[in-house]
Amino acid sequence: MASFVVRRLIASVLVFFAATYLMYLLTAYSGDPLQDLIESNAPNKEQLIASRIRLLDLDVPPPLRYFLWLGNILGVRGNGFFNLGVSIEGRDVNAMLSQALGSTLQLVTIATIVAIILGLVVGITTALRQYSGYDYTVTFVSFLFFSLPIFWVAVLLKQYIAIGLNDFLQDGAQIPWWLVGVLTLVSALLWASIIPGVLRRKLITFGIAFLATAALLVYVNLTQWFLDPSVGIVGVVLTAAAAAYLVPAVLTGVKNKRALRTSIVVAAIGIALYFPFRLWISYAITEWWMLAGLAILTVAVGAFVGYLFGGDDRRPIMRVGAFTAFFVAFVIAVDRYMAAWAPYSNSGRIRGRPIATIGAQTPGLEGSLWVHGVDTFTHLLLPTLALILISFATYTRYSRASLLEVMNQDYIRTARAKGLTERTVVVRHAFRNALIPIATIVAFDIGGIVGGAVITERVFAFTGMGQLFQGGVDKVDPNPVMAFFLVVGFLAILFNLLADLVYAALDPRIRVS
Repeated sequence: MASFVVRRLIASVLVFFAATYLMYLLTAYSGDPLQDLIESNAPNKEQLIASRIRLLDLDVPPPLRYFLWLGNILGVRGNGFFNLGVSIEGRDVNAMLSQALGSTLQLVTIATIVAIILGLVVGITTALRQYSGYDYTVTFVSFLFFSLPIFWVAVLLKQYIAIGLNDFLQDGAQIPWWLVGVLTLVSALLWASIIPGVLRRKLITFGIAFLATAALLVYVNLTQWFLDPSVGIVGVVLTAAAAAYLVPAVLTGVKNKRALRTSIVVAAIGIALYFPFRLWISYAITEWWMLAGLAILTVAVGAFVGYLFGGDDRRPIMRVGAFTAFFVAFVIAVDRYMAAWAPYSNSGRIRGRPIATIGAQTPGLEGSLWVHGVDTFTHLLLPTLALILISFATYTRYSRASLLEVMNQDYIRTARAKGLTERTVVVRHAFRNALIPIATIVAFDIGGIVGGAVITERVFAFTGMGQLFQGGVDKVDPNPVMAFFLVVGFLAILFNLLADLVYAALDPRIRVS
């Protein structure tokens, strides 16, 4: 394993240097970085041209100028290690890269994680419900989003999600009753198609989903929930109960009494701490790192409860406790953020139109950590949705096809013949092997998407890695372009190496050598 990693790293470094050399030459020869000054009417034009030539070493031919740039990166020119130089306007490229990378990571991390989770869940459920109405519907929607251009999706989101939802909130946040009926019917049909069984079971599912959706939408209308949303203690109790059953059902099976007992205890602890916890975090949590530390502590407490109840087989029970604690704590945190929605929406900077269409934050907004968290959410909502809709289609189709192929293998039939439960067959045997081809796609996507969704960032005026690259290309400015290329190239190499290592972890038959 160690020799494989070393050989891959050596080859990757050689390829990386060759790629940076070609990229530098392509950028440098793509135009004239002095063109704007040559065409200007400034009285000191000659001095400005000479200053830019000295600043960017333009008197050195591009094939040799690359090595001057490389010397700055390696710190051999006395300017410090990893010095990316300055841009054509004289700005520090290291600072530009730091700002752009932070914005892009904030955007693409959420979009990628949500797209992967949703894509895997929906793809697996469609594979298990092959040729059902649910499968056909998801297939149609996936191919639809996969074929749509991202800029068109982004414009539609701005029109119907941002402008439409802002108008809806200003008009009183009342869902028309005809739309309530349509949404109720669609929800009932969807759940009836997802839940397997005979006709009688489907009719019961249809009826329960119809009544539950109708009751929820009527409650939302009567309480004007969209103007002051909350999960509330009832929502926390229902979510905790669902997590207490579903987490052990997926990870160990509900017949494992220790796992079920662990999830119930962890859920009960979360419900009991709802009111004091929510009151405490409103005043005690003032920084992001505090919230992240609290999340880690919550997962650790859930794992510790699993350790206490685990007996001889503690590891899976600890996982059940950790996941249950995470889900319950996540819902409580979301409820606290929802409490900041009304103050945020009614602030002087927002004026009742909270869904943002451009930028990464509201300038001059004052408030607590929770208000700024809501502001970040509203600015990330549309670009994140645009990226999710496009990526979701890919993950759904690949995960469905991969699981269907695995489910037809001989070892799956053998596992069923041995009398294993369907949950054990799918989760323990099929799912793990179905993830092997998905690991490749995820690795390529994560390595590439950090480069910035250039079109999405332009539509939503989101200053990130894509804009850094585009600005450098437009101005024939190699330093920002190379800063972009260094990050993207490094991540592409890293995640391809990680994908190879993940293969061996997922499938014991694969040995990296």
